[in-house]
Amino acid sequence: MKRSIAFVLFFAVLFSCNEEQQKPETMLVPSANETADMNKAWNQEEQELIHQFIARKGWDMIETESGLNYLVYKNGTGAQAEPGMKAMVDYSISLLDGTELYTTQSSGPRPFQIDKDNVEQGLHEGITYLRVGDRAKMIIPYYLAHGLMGDHEKIPPLASLVFDIRLLGLSD
Repeated sequence: MKRSIAFVLFFAVLFSCNEEQQKPETMLVPSANETADMNKAWNQEEQELIHQFIARKGWDMIETESGLNYLVYKNGTGAQAEPGMKAMVDYSISLLDGTELYTTQSSGPRPFQIDKDNVEQGLHEGITYLRVGDRAKMIIPYYLAHGLMGDHEKIPPLASLVFDIRLLGLSD
């Protein structure tokens, strides 16, 4: 909640001030240190929310250095995903509150090139922990997903994403 209020205030101040209305020396724009402190606080709050979510679900997830959490709950036997490969995936994406945002159930599986295509940075990382046939849960924090702005469609600002993903295939 605090993060949402700080976010709204930050952007309200940023977008409500312009040089025609106020002198530059009176503008209320956060300093680089203040912005870094806000970002650090948001990250800590987000990690706490993620850890609480994982505890409620009872999932035994692996947390990577970047803050991505993943759990392979069904093991496949195929090849290991690597950067540069094209991955074919089936997935659903939801928020920590359970709101489903996107799914491939209606559109069919989706391919993307690992470390090349325009998908969530956390998905690029997470897919490399999977083998063909694996089913996994991934929790991608907002800073590895759509960041401060969301996707301007269904994903809100500062939203961590819960992926339920299946790696269907890989190609070069």
